[in-house]
Amino acid sequence: MEVLVEKSITYGLVAIFVVVVVYIYIRKMRRETKDAEEKIAFAQEHGFYEPVTLHPVVDVNSCIKSGACVKACPEKDILGIRHGKATVINASRCIGHGACVRACPVQAITLCIGTEKRGVDIPEVDENFETNIPGIYIAGEMGGMGLIKNAVEQGKQAMNHIGKKLQKSSNAQYDVVIVGAGPAGISASLAAKKMRLKALLLEQDTLGGTVASFPRSKIIMTSPMEIPLYGKVRFYETNKSELLQLWNQLIVKHEIQLKENMKVESIVPSADYYEMEMASGERITTQKVLLAIGRRGTPRKLDVPGEKLEKVFYRLLEPEEIRDKKILIVGGGDSAVESALLLAVKNHVTLSYRGESFSRIKTQNHKKINESIANKKLDVLFDSHVVLIAEDAVLLKFGVSGGELKLENDLVYVFAGGELPIQFLTKIGIKFSRKFGEAILKG
Repeated sequence: MEVLVEKSITYGLVAIFVVVVVYIYIRKMRRETKDAEEKIAFAQEHGFYEPVTLHPVVDVNSCIKSGACVKACPEKDILGIRHGKATVINASRCIGHGACVRACPVQAITLCIGTEKRGVDIPEVDENFETNIPGIYIAGEMGGMGLIKNAVEQGKQAMNHIGKKLQKSSNAQYDVVIVGAGPAGISASLAAKKMRLKALLLEQDTLGGTVASFPRSKIIMTSPMEIPLYGKVRFYETNKSELLQLWNQLIVKHEIQLKENMKVESIVPSADYYEMEMASGERITTQKVLLAIGRRGTPRKLDVPGEKLEKVFYRLLEPEEIRDKKILIVGGGDSAVESALLLAVKNHVTLSYRGESFSRIKTQNHKKINESIANKKLDVLFDSHVVLIAEDAVLLKFGVSGGELKLENDLVYVFAGGELPIQFLTKIGIKFSRKFGEAILKG
């Protein structure tokens, strides 16, 4: 009898333990689901839910609820847990680290480009990254690969193939010109140096390309990579400053010929080489061309006197570091409005927009900017445009009245859209194909 009682007590305790564990698990799962659904609702409201280019796709039938993908993502809140399964929350903020793919123990995640409804145009290249135009190659972000490690590898592989295809005698100034000083372009330049090729690296902005536009503290690389003439970079959580410092050191050490602020306007075949014309009017000839450009395009300029002053910028990197300045924001889209709202916290901000009202911004931004105007936290000048930028002031003109207004000014930020590189590549003759949710990286 005593044995039966002991067994009953033991079984009862085990049953209670199981019930408690199940209860805790269910509560945890419900909490995670509620948290994920709230974040999804926020992402949908603010336009972050739909993917832009690269994004993770979860196979819920294969997911085993480990949560490893959520923990592995350095950007945070790209993925979450919903009903015990991994789910995408902020797809538009994914920059293609691929850490989630590598972390999943059952390969339930795929990194894709485009969606079933919205395709993404990708240039057609062969296994050596050569386009339909012989001698012109594309590597890196423009080819669909935003992950730094893979862009570095592509730049190196493309250059290795270029080195094998060069003619021994040519009238061109260079063996190869690399356009774009981002991960793929820098890797390609170092590979060219290693092969003792006569190479030139061009960048329309500054060293780093798209990476240089990231906020200073943003985690941009999460796995080791192999760089020519350097070896393995054992960075696991690298920010922009660390990576740019390394690239600068390599450029100087190996005497890489780099020209910044050089925008390529055209690439035209001529005899056994290509002739490249810069926006400055300079002409360069080269046997081969490697395009390692990003997808963000060239910022559209105002084309007004004074625009080349150092006080004029086309992207906002560290708004929290700017204070007590008289700032002019030019533009009427979400980027302009969001930048104005951020800077208005510690500065005197005026926003100039050609339109008579905001008509193409997100609902939340529309609400916030109207509240800020009503509370006199910033000034908005509709139907206005900049006609002159001086060291300590800006001159604006109003469309209907034709009147002018001079404002004291320290900084100018221009958000007037951009010229997409697709237009430039199409003009050259490069063919594109549209990808609808095709896999770039599988587990």
